[in-house]
Amino acid sequence: MAQYTQKAILRTFQDMLEKMPFDKITVSAIVSNCEISPNTFYYHYRDIYDLLDTWLSIKKEKYRENVSLGIRWQDATKGMLHDLKEHSALVYHLFNSLSRERIERYIFESTDDTFYRLVCRETEGVAIPEQELRNIAEYNSYSFLGFFLKFLWNHMDDDIDQGIEKIGCIFENNIQWLREKYT
Repeated sequence: MAQYTQKAILRTFQDMLEKMPFDKITVSAIVSNCEISPNTFYYHYRDIYDLLDTWLSIKKEKYRENVSLGIRWQDATKGMLHDLKEHSALVYHLFNSLSRERIERYIFESTDDTFYRLVCRETEGVAIPEQELRNIAEYNSYSFLGFFLKFLWNHMDDDIDQGIEKIGCIFENNIQWLREKYT
């Protein structure tokens, strides 16, 4: 029952995000739409930001699984961006409602970890110092972040496939350089 309630809260939250900015969504509106008590909501989440963090983690994990399943990170990223474009109202309801610091922290944490794991996977078997791996991951993460922010600022009109392929070429060149440097 608890898992069903959590799913209902998350689904209601997402439905509300499609219709209104995050800063207009309240716990009382969520519990009313879910037909649960406030205590039930607070049993699962500390506050609306805890709910947001859980929802974002679930979304992030969905895309992370694609890469873990062996799908090229470029294809998984293209899929994610096309999905975001399909739900652009929801994205902008978050982007325009949350503090810049909160958005940047979430995006940086997500991409830094993802690119670090990709760099490690692509350089497996080569003895590369940890700091070098982190530097290359960070550089590639920042390249993607620049593209992503510009994508949002341009109302998601940029060519997703072409942009990610360009970033993919930069990533592959960085990996090749790293391998050659340490072999």
